[in-house]
Amino acid sequence: MAQYQNIFTQVQVRSHPEMGVALPSGDSERHGEPFFSYWMGKIGDAQIGPVYLGTTGFISIVCGIIAIEIIGLNMWASVNWDPIQFVRQLPYLSLEPPAAKYGLTIPPLKEGGWWLMAGFFLTTSILLWWVRMYRRARSLGMGTHVAWAFASAIWLYLVLGFIRPLLMGSWSEAVPFGIFPHLDWTNNFSLNYGNLFYNPFHMLSIAFLYGSALLFAMHGATILAVSRYGGEREIEQITDRGTASERAALFWRWTMGFNASMESIHRWAWWFAVLCTLTGGIGILLTGTVVDNWYDWGVKHGLAPAAYP
Repeated sequence: MAQYQNIFTQVQVRSHPEMGVALPSGDSERHGEPFFSYWMGKIGDAQIGPVYLGTTGFISIVCGIIAIEIIGLNMWASVNWDPIQFVRQLPYLSLEPPAAKYGLTIPPLKEGGWWLMAGFFLTTSILLWWVRMYRRARSLGMGTHVAWAFASAIWLYLVLGFIRPLLMGSWSEAVPFGIFPHLDWTNNFSLNYGNLFYNPFHMLSIAFLYGSALLFAMHGATILAVSRYGGEREIEQITDRGTASERAALFWRWTMGFNASMESIHRWAWWFAVLCTLTGGIGILLTGTVVDNWYDWGVKHGLAPAAYP
């Protein structure tokens, strides 16, 4: 009997809008009159706003819009400004990096210059957003865990589009802007360097990817399963124990003989997710700079068979 299966039936509590803690001296004001959305309440908190943007947030959004505009207009130009073909072919369109002959120089706009310009504004936008995220956490008296998790993803982004191309001496080693062209680049990258699957850091990255997916699914499912007993109020459950925590603990002890605490599961999930992009970036960085062929490297170190049957 399916009773109170609240995967899609979150209880929406309505009260006066939460305006947040007082901001430190020198910070900008929060903007927007907060309101409630029934449908947003289905997937998260029903309150929308207020929003704190600040100087770094504003500049970040402006730089991001410029980058997206450069990429989009170049893609549109590649189909002769035909709006129908632009929509139809959008997943296949790309903005390519400069050719290998240009090395690390600045090429003409139509031969990779636009890619460099878009990359500059996109990178500036991302780095400024990180600064905004870090400063907001400090202003609210929070830990900076979210900012450092974001930094791990930024590390992989910088390795792919900036650090590794610098070490290889050519912007042509970077990833194009586009959906399927990006996937094609990944496939060709693996083929050119002897199958990335033999890269031990790639192995670690995939292990942490699957591991973090499993941990988040286990934790999310556990809290949903005991939310009828107030399990979603995790902080209260840690300090003022109720039947939700006990049932969750019993379930995992009975299932696996061990259970994480309501605090440690988040530490596990944080580390697994952060290490996914961190190890992935290391694996990409070593490819072509230290190891030219991962299959040969695997054979040398006893990881891969010397010859396929």
